[in-house]
Order: sequence, then structure tokens, then C-alpha cells
Amino acid sequence: MKKILFVFAVLCSSVLLAQDVFYFTSGLASGKTHQYGREAMYSDALAYSLYKGESKPQEGLPVSSGANTNWTSIKADSAHNFRSQALANGYLYLQYNAVKAGTAVFIGTGHSMVFINGAPHAGDMYRYGWMYIPVQLKKGINEFYIRTAGAGRFASVKAMLDFSFKPLQLSTKDATLPFFIEGENVSKKWAGLVVVNSSKNNTTGMRITAAVDDQKIETNIANIAPQISRKVAVEIPVPKNTTKGSYRVSLTLMANNQIIDTTSVVVTAVKSNEHASHTFISNIDGSVQYYAVAPQANVNKNNPSLFLSVHGAEVEAISQARAYKPKTEGPIVAPTNRRPRGFNWEDWGRLDALEVFEIAKKTYQPNPQNIYLTGHSMGGHGTWYLGATYPGNWAAIAPSAGYPTLAAYGSHDGLVPNDTSTAVKKILTRASTPSNVLGMVNNYKASGVYIFHGDADETVSVNYARQMKKVLAEFHPDFSYYEYPGGSHWFSDESVDWAPIFDYFKRHTIPVSSKVNVIDYTLPSTAITNTYHWLQVLQQTKSFDYSRVQLTRNMKTKNITGTTTNINAVAIDTKDFAVGDTVSIVLDGSSITHIVNGTALVLEKNTTWGKGTSPLLTNKGIQRNGGLKEAFNHNMVFVYATHGTEAENNWALQKAKYDAETWYYRGNGSVSIISDKDFTAAAYQNQGVILYGNETTNTAAAALLSNCPIKVTSGKIVMGSTVFEGQDLGAYFIYPAQNNGITSVALIGGTGVQGMQAADANQYFSGGSGFPDFMVFSLDMLIKGEDGIKAVGYFNNDWSLGKDFYIKK
Repeated sequence: MKKILFVFAVLCSSVLLAQDVFYFTSGLASGKTHQYGREAMYSDALAYSLYKGESKPQEGLPVSSGANTNWTSIKADSAHNFRSQALANGYLYLQYNAVKAGTAVFIGTGHSMVFINGAPHAGDMYRYGWMYIPVQLKKGINEFYIRTAGAGRFASVKAMLDFSFKPLQLSTKDATLPFFIEGENVSKKWAGLVVVNSSKNNTTGMRITAAVDDQKIETNIANIAPQISRKVAVEIPVPKNTTKGSYRVSLTLMANNQIIDTTSVVVTAVKSNEHASHTFISNIDGSVQYYAVAPQANVNKNNPSLFLSVHGAEVEAISQARAYKPKTEGPIVAPTNRRPRGFNWEDWGRLDALEVFEIAKKTYQPNPQNIYLTGHSMGGHGTWYLGATYPGNWAAIAPSAGYPTLAAYGSHDGLVPNDTSTAVKKILTRASTPSNVLGMVNNYKASGVYIFHGDADETVSVNYARQMKKVLAEFHPDFSYYEYPGGSHWFSDESVDWAPIFDYFKRHTIPVSSKVNVIDYTLPSTAITNTYHWLQVLQQTKSFDYSRVQLTRNMKTKNITGTTTNINAVAIDTKDFAVGDTVSIVLDGSSITHIVNGTALVLEKNTTWGKGTSPLLTNKGIQRNGGLKEAFNHNMVFVYATHGTEAENNWALQKAKYDAETWYYRGNGSVSIISDKDFTAAAYQNQGVILYGNETTNTAAAALLSNCPIKVTSGKIVMGSTVFEGQDLGAYFIYPAQNNGITSVALIGGTGVQGMQAADANQYFSGGSGFPDFMVFSLDMLIKGEDGIKAVGYFNNDWSLGKDFYIKK
């Protein structure tokens, strides 16, 4: 009965609160007040003033005591856009005077985030116009602090309140849809659809019915937290006897057998030999993602080649695939990076590429020696990055119009910092090691490299190609280089579909492991990459320092010799030798004799190298190696605190929603938000857990972090023998789940409301940003930089505190 009454109340309130769309037309601009980027440390004088309760915007007055700028008036143009250089690296302050309390949906474009009545919410950095933020308006003045883009940009922001949304509503503007394909023998496919929950209630028991022609299918959808938009996975039926064209799929949102909302989407249908989009459920978070394919021209060929092509910024995967004419050698598969900008092919963009790569190998059964990697612009960077990170996976790579590192080129979220002038900066820069392919250039020896760039490219300078040509020329025995005369950044489909690239690919194969007798392999983290032919690196000495192995194998004399750097344990596959063979190994001067028995040889380094066993699953290794961001890799759940003060509990819920909004919009993702009261370890034992609050306010944190050497409680943080006290301390850290060897727990919070607010920033979702295992900081970090950092660093391999960190004395 309660569910029925809830639906009735929701439907009635939508009528009572229905109003026209309100566009903001005037406000105040702050000027430059903040600096966010691709690291954990950030500055924001305006947010500092807001958290301290001191921000009182007024034209002509200083923005805050920590900023050298004054508020200036600004008006929107006839298209409702606020345009001014004064908004770059600043804020736009707006007010809405509500005649009564009620709900609305805030829609903005061109901003990084927004504080609405003090609560942080995700921005529309893509300018798509469908980042829907349901908000509770209070009677009287409602305040909006809109954080705008980085310096050097002529900022343009649009902001509006839409009162026309139903309390529960389907939105199709951001649908992730498959194609229907003639002759395909499937009855249903996955689609991703947005549900906007403007109500104050957590939805349960909701379902969506999808129907096309005479086919119908019903899907129970994930729960949706109050006043948030969430993208949910929905099955849609495939029409019988599909023919080329388009099909309208009707959608009905229901609860308790009552219809809440209806809408429809149009699905494209193509012939089997045409370019198409395919959807799948991601293991990262259970969301619906897609990849696109330029199908093989000769479908009868067995063991085809496989080409993985990674797209540029603002390019959809289907557009990437369509730039290629079908190849007789094999299909061209284009993953998404989870958005057209997404994560710059790093972090979860990297994982998306790997997910699609594994699906493509299973689907197309390619010859394992004929697999190739290419990409354009940001995808050129992705090619350099994936090529260096996973040597041995590619017969050849071909970056087009690409840049090697985010530290040099940046884009969107700025540069990856490379300043190592202080102890703190060294640790933070080290956390970005996986992003720096220049530290792994020796890995390019594993494949052929074709560098392609237009010599008149004004978007990505040809100097990046020339830089890598010079780097490869020092050691690479087999690379090719071509500058397209007069070529801009995109001069035609030949910008990617360049015939000499595919001719070059034809001349290259991945050698079988039995023929690889020289290994030179560098890796930044064992949980990111760890295997190269017959070698597996099992554990580093120091997390996120480069590890390198150089080995030479002689099959005739049955010996292996070589050196290692920053490595504790390796496994050597000896299957190429005969069982019973005696193999002599000299590693860093240590001699080991091994009689081949059909299993891999594990070597451990204490003072010297010797036979050993694989590291414990509870320790750092190939499944978990740390860095805060790793906790978001395994279908995570966000758990907010309910056992603190009203202000602390409110912060935890709002911060969890802010992170969920950001994850959805930046990475086309989906995540569940639950309270600590509803959390049980048994129900989420195979999922990453992100905790908001501290061990006093969040009962799940108290249970999951009982063995953690860092204790964050109300008013205090304890790290070994060091105690930090105060209400303004924030913290991020990761710790392994104790019930398995894969997932992790992360805590994001602080000792009090101001410390928690200092942890509001979530640039851990920026591609390539560096976050170590733990970081403790005060609110003063926002205006004093690293002087506000109390501790930052890495756990030992057994997740204890050692010496690998900075701590403020």
C-alpha cells in the first residue's frame, strides 16, 4: 500500500509544481580563483570561503580573503549564454528567488561543477545540455556557484531551471543504443537509459518494458537514490526478420503495476556488412557501454586480423568506425573510452579498451599473431599509451596526429604535473607514473611503429610526432614515419584510413613466445600491466616507481640471465623447455638452478633472488597494487554515513551523489548509492566499496577498516604514532577488502564538516590524474597548497605503514 501511495503523491506533485523553464540572465563573475587538474592537490579560494561560511558575493567586493579578484556583474546574451574571460578559472554566481519550496531540474552547460545551496553537483563539461540535476529549492534565495573551465579559455556558460520534469521521468537524450543487424540470431540486446528521479524518495521495485513490433521484454532496473539522474541497463527486444531501416522501441517505466512514464527511442538497423554499434554490460560498473565495428570485407576468411582503433576527443566510436572502409584482412573495432572525451584512454578508458579487446577476440577469433592498434588525436595518445602499457599485445601500432603524454599536451583537464621539486610533489607525480609513456619507451620494441601526422596540424603539433621519431630512432629497429604534406588535424578519412598504415600492418606479426628470447619490459604498476610473453612481474618493491626486467634466454644452453629494477617477485613460464630440463638462471648476480616440471617458476627477492611462492592475495600484486583510483575498478558501491551530525550526514549523501553524477556523466557510468545502515559486507563482497564520512559517522567504515593503519574519526586522524587533530582535516585512502584478493575499500571524508568539504573535489575521475594510496590534508590546502598537506604516500606491500610517505612534522 505504501508504494501505491508513493506513486500517487509523485504524480500529484508534478502538477502542483509545474512551471515554465527559467533561464538565468544576470549574475556575478569571480575572476580566477581556482586551479584543478590531474592530481590530488588543488586550490580554490572561493570554495574555501564558501566552506568557512564567509562567501557573500557582491559586485565590487573581493571574492574572498584568499583571492586577488573582485566580483563583477555579468549578463547573459540573447542565447542565454554567459560569456567572459572573467569566468576562466573562476565562478559564476547566480541567485533564484523561489516563492515557495519545491523541486526543479538544474541544467547547465560548459561548467566543471556547481554548488547549489552549498551542495556540490556535477557539471556539463561536454556541453551536451543533458546533465540533469534534480534539486530541492527552498523558499526565498537559492544560491548557485558555477565553477567554470580552465584559464586561457573564453568561458561560456548557460544555466536554467526546468520545472516541467515529472518526479520520475525517462530521458532518451543520452541513450546508449545498439544497432539491429539483418540476419543476427539474437532475441534481445542491452540499452542504457537515463531515469531522472526528482522526488525525495529512493526508488525500489521499478521496471521498464520495451516493445518493438510484436516483441516485448521487461527489465527490473537498479534502485535510484533521491533527486539524482541515473543511467540504467534495460533489455530491448530484437524484431523478428530484421530489415535495414529504423525501428521505434516504445518504453514504459512502471512501479507497482502503475505506469509512471512512457517514451520511445529509435534503433538503427543495418545489413550485416555495414558499420554497426554493439552494446555490452561492463564489468567495471555494470553499466551499458558500446563499441563500433567496421566489419571485415571478406567474412569467409578464417583467423582474420583484428584492428583496434581508438578515437579522438569528441568523436563517437561509431564515427571512428565509419571513417574506415571495410578491410579484407579483418574487422576494425572501435571502443568508446566510455565517452567521446571520457578518460583520455587512461584509467577507465584503458579498461574500456581492454574490455572491448577481449570481446572482439572472443567474437571474431582472430589470428593471435595479427592484432594491431591505431588511433587518431586523443586516440593517437591512446595508441602511444596502450602500445607502451601492453607490449606483446600488438604486432604493430600506428598513432595518427597523436601526442605521447598528458604531461606535455594535457587537454580538457589540464596537464599531468611533472614537478618533483619537493617531497610532496615527488609522491604526487609518482602516482601519475602510469600516464608517462616516455618512461616505458623500451616497450615499443615489442611491435612495429608507424607514426603518421599532418605537417600543418594546428590542433596537435607535428612536433609531437617528430619528438617520438627522435626517441625511437635511438633504439627501435623497425619503425616508419610519414608527415602528410599540408595535412591539417583532420584532412579526410585518410587521417585514419591511410593505406600505407595497413600495408605496414601486413608486414608485421606478433612473435610466438617460444621465439622470444630477449625481454626488455618496463611497467608502472603490476595491477595495470604485468605480463610480457613468458615473464610475469608479480610484485614491485615500491608501488608506482617504474619496474624493469631485462632478460636473455638461450634455449640451446638452457640458461636465462638478466637484471631487474624495483621488483620483488616474478614468475617465469618454462613451458618452452622440456620437462626434466635443468635451466640455469642468473638474476641480478644471483644464481638459481631449476628443473623444469611443467609449472611456472616463481622467484622472490629478499637480499638476493631465490625460488619462492607467489605473493599472498592479501598483499599488493597483480590484482591490487594501490592508488586510490583502483577502488573504483570493480562494480563499486557508494556508501554514505548516517551516524554523524545532521551536517555530516548531509555532506556524506551529497558527496556520494556528486561522485555518482560525475561518474555517470564523465564516463557513461552507473553506480548504486546506499546508506551505511543498508550495507552488509556479504551482499557486496565482490564489489569495490567507496565510503563517505569517517569511522565515527559511517558504521560500514568502522567495520571494513578495522585493520587499517590509518584511522579517521571525528576530530582526529591517527597514522601509526602520529596524531592529527581538528575538525578541518580531510582524507582519501584505499585499503584492501579483507574477504577477497581483488576488490578494495576507499574512504573519502574527514574529521568534521570542513575537513569533509575539503575532500569535495573529485579530480580522481580525471584521466591520468595521480592519486597515491593515501592523503591527509587540511582545509587550508585550498589556499596554501602543499603547506596544507599533512601526509601523503604509499602503504607497504602488506598494506602496513612503512617509510614510503611524507608526513608533516
